[in-house]
Amino acid sequence: MSNTNVQIFDTTLRDGEQVPGCKLNTEQKIIIAEQLDFLGVDIIEAGFPVSSPGDFKSVEAISKIVKNATVCGLTRSVENDIKVAAEALKYAKTPRIHTGIGTSDSHIKFKFNSNRDAIIDRAFHAVSYAKSFVEDVEFYAEDAGRTDNEYLARVCEAVIKAGATVLNIPDTTGYCLPHEYGAKIKYLKENVKGIEKAILSCHCHNDLGLATANSIEGVINGARQIECTINGIGERAGNTALEEVVMILKQHPYLNLDTNIKTEMLYGLSQLVSDSMGIYTQPNKAIVGANAFAHSSGIHQDGVIKNRETYEIIDPKDVGVTESAIVLTARSGRAALAYRAKNVGYALTKLQLDEIYVNFLDFADKKKEVNDDDIHTIIENSRLYKEIISA
Repeated sequence: MSNTNVQIFDTTLRDGEQVPGCKLNTEQKIIIAEQLDFLGVDIIEAGFPVSSPGDFKSVEAISKIVKNATVCGLTRSVENDIKVAAEALKYAKTPRIHTGIGTSDSHIKFKFNSNRDAIIDRAFHAVSYAKSFVEDVEFYAEDAGRTDNEYLARVCEAVIKAGATVLNIPDTTGYCLPHEYGAKIKYLKENVKGIEKAILSCHCHNDLGLATANSIEGVINGARQIECTINGIGERAGNTALEEVVMILKQHPYLNLDTNIKTEMLYGLSQLVSDSMGIYTQPNKAIVGANAFAHSSGIHQDGVIKNRETYEIIDPKDVGVTESAIVLTARSGRAALAYRAKNVGYALTKLQLDEIYVNFLDFADKKKEVNDDDIHTIIENSRLYKEIISA
């Protein structure tokens, strides 16, 4: 793998599906998995095979149809989990088992009633056992965000010796600040013996709204895989949003980090996931929200009409959106009204626009948004209507 390439590990079908009420059937998962493969993700985490017969069936079915991406199954550090995952992945062209255990003192004490040395032994054994089934084994150190760096480095060294090819460093609770998470990745990069044998991976949650920032800080400091979901869906406040990290790297080429994602598919895939899961995407969601390329402020509208780049750093077509939207409200200016009127067949002179604009504001104050039919109504009810249509 090129040192500038950041692998995109999509967990929409595993972590994303853990959202209450978002259960997908096997057919829906297959459709989304095919689109993720076309999108260019490097790894598709298809599910947690041991969790239910349905999840096993879905992972198995996805393994059969994915042509390019690695197909991954999640496990705990339990032999039966790993064995079942290997069985579900047997049809995959490039299978990966994702196994791990909690490493923070909180997890060690309260989840496992164990100690640090015993956890390292369990981690080593889990990776060794997974390695007997597949070549590609990813290890997750759950709650790594709150794990002491020196101990985390010891865990990483142990699982690399056991054969781990990827080290997942999750900020499971979304607690870390970006500089803290970046420093953690940097520490591991510089202090783990054998780190050149494995890829460091970012898996960040959004409890404090920092998942995307933490993931970007992680790759800046040496990680080369980002674990993310379409629309940022996932446990609690969600995961790192795939569309956000991909477009950040694309829009900041000086970082010299790139992905294999076909960005023009992002909006369509966002809609597919939203519709399939029945989960509403907030209008102001970055990149794929309904308002991401919509302008209603008069000042902004005037600038965008003159030159799109005055208020848009992304060309909408780059993410699969046809064009920017000029939304008419009481906050809109003359330039926006003239632009939208021209789109529906009225080429207004400056004097005509000035008069129509007064009528428009009166109409807009009574209605949240003025649509194309409303523009016709406003102009048809104007005393200048005959003059406008005869021009």
